[in-house]
Amino acid sequence: MTVEPLPAGTVEDRPGTERPRVAVLFGGRSSEHAVSCVTAAGVLQAIDTSKYDVVPIGIAKNGQWSLVSADPAEWSLRAATLPEVPVSEESVVLSSQDGSRELVAHAAGSLPRSLGPIDVVMPLLHGPFGEDGTLQGMLEMADMRYVGAGVLASAVGMDKHYMKVVFESAGLMVGPYEVITDRQWLRDPQSCLDRAGALEFPLFVKPARAGSSMGITRVTDAAELPAAIEAARLHDPKVVVEAGIIGREIEVAVLQGRGTEDPRTSQPGEVAVRDGGHEWYDFEAKYVDGAAADLSCPADLPADITARVRRLAGTAFDAVGGEGLSRVDFFYTPDGELIINEINTMPGFTPISMYPQMWAKSGLPYTELIDELISLALARKTGLR
Repeated sequence: MTVEPLPAGTVEDRPGTERPRVAVLFGGRSSEHAVSCVTAAGVLQAIDTSKYDVVPIGIAKNGQWSLVSADPAEWSLRAATLPEVPVSEESVVLSSQDGSRELVAHAAGSLPRSLGPIDVVMPLLHGPFGEDGTLQGMLEMADMRYVGAGVLASAVGMDKHYMKVVFESAGLMVGPYEVITDRQWLRDPQSCLDRAGALEFPLFVKPARAGSSMGITRVTDAAELPAAIEAARLHDPKVVVEAGIIGREIEVAVLQGRGTEDPRTSQPGEVAVRDGGHEWYDFEAKYVDGAAADLSCPADLPADITARVRRLAGTAFDAVGGEGLSRVDFFYTPDGELIINEINTMPGFTPISMYPQMWAKSGLPYTELIDELISLALARKTGLR
């Protein structure tokens, strides 16, 4: 097929350049579609286009891939509306044959047209059908290099149940929790309520496989549990109920080491939700209300705790088989314990997101961070590793 130029104003043409071609993939089918778009806005704004040939690919809520605008303003969070990838008359697929990997566009009544080769994919999807290993498996089958965690690490990092199982096996301390599967809830809801109600209140009822605080309810009384479980089940039929932990919320950004090096960790950061409007670090505080929370980085911690939380973050990253990047969240309790809350294998890249802020405050600015992530992906082999 003849490689045709991409639409004007979308990406730059390739002639005469050796820049790696990066497909920035965002949107998706999950309830975190808008968050993914906002993450993409941040990356499209910051990525060094003199070094990389950027191809923005949006995934609509129905799963369609299409070539979209590279203008970050198109995908930014606006007060009146959440950004959304529209359904297009032309679909894009990733083709792999004869050792080449390219994007091909298809439209009804037209011949397929090549959009040219792709060197690496930067998937910026949050939630199921993107962050959970499904997309990563497709990219592995296509023998395509990509940024971030592989199939297993993505799947484990998405499932708050198995994540805790893996952490415990690695010697990390997790808080008390119960898991309620779809079958258990439909067969015997009272038994599920009894198990969850035996935990110490307040409780946090969460979809097992969702992020960005979607579907999470803080529960202070047993009477609130049924509604909270049903709210979580709107996002995932599998629910995790966690006992609230008294402690400071400490987060560490992790970056894969080069070659055989150990994972790199940022200075720890601390999230403090400001008084008024937010009881905890919910969706609005994370993505909408930039004044809702304060980040202290480095967090005001004793030197030994700082060293320990960074070491434990690296342990968590290795425990799930992490690659590329992750953010690891802990509770630092009044008695000096560090209890791991979760790992996020595709943390947000919005202007107020914790992951890039922590690296920036640790000496690695946003654009250089994106460059390092792409470099790591280009350097790693495809297939089993």
